Amino acid sequence: MYPAELVKPMREDLTNVGFEELQTPEAVEAALAKEGTTLVVVNSVCGCAAANARPGARMSLQNAKKPNNITTVFAGVDKEAVAKAREFMIPFPPSSPCMALFKDGELVHMLERHHIEGRPAELIAENLVDAYNEHC
Repeated sequence: MYPAELVKPMREDLTNVGFEELQTPEAVEAALAKEGTTLVVVNSVCGCAAANARPGARMSLQNAKKPNNITTVFAGVDKEAVAKAREFMIPFPPSSPCMALFKDGELVHMLERHHIEGRPAELIAENLVDAYNEHC
């Protein structure tokens, strides 16, 4: 587990723009039971989360079409919530950061770490926007 003071600004990077933090398995289940589209960002302390994933997720929200719900879980911090979110992301192996778009609780789009690492935030946002335009 990472110290709360270390992850606070990393959490706020998403929550300050409207992402709902899911810190329990029950919160994950409730979020994914909602009708419509839900983006789940598995946040992390790694450099690619700071440089690429979080900025890309934020940029993607500038699109006309966007998910009904935007949520986040924090790998290495909210262990049980992350494990529950990853159950919904099967068959994809666990990775962080990663982003998953769900429609009516069904996984419709996945960005794994290898899609994020080394790619600019703009490319990640574009990938998400394409998914929003198709599913939202």
